Amino acid sequence: MRDIENSVRDELRRRVLARGGPRDYRDADVFRSVESLLRRSADRPDENALLPEFLGPEADWRLQTHIRFSSHRPVIGALLVFGKRRILMPLMRWLYEYNVDNFRRQERLNRALVACVEELAIENARLRRDLEKRGEPGAIS
Repeated sequence: MRDIENSVRDELRRRVLARGGPRDYRDADVFRSVESLLRRSADRPDENALLPEFLGPEADWRLQTHIRFSSHRPVIGALLVFGKRRILMPLMRWLYEYNVDNFRRQERLNRALVACVEELAIENARLRRDLEKRGEPGAIS
């Protein structure tokens, strides 16, 4: 199984390099490390992430793709909301349907990038801890 994984990883590395990927990927160990980091961050469930805890309630940062019509006008407000729902909404529905897939793709990419940043922060913290344990010069306190 390990041989299959290695051959698939090497083929992926060759394709990335052929498309003009970073020169550092010529080193198979560097590529394996980067690929492992990206795979871990992509496979991790969102509920295990720490960053959403800092962002506050999910309603504050999650993309809202639905439209709510309301009016502050007490007399003609109901008529305006009716017009928005029956006239404007059908006219704009094509734009919404076109963009909703793009919104979902962007949210997926954002989650993957946040997971990568968190994985890198974890790795950085481990490296700092190991340097401090060793008492290495240049260890950051």
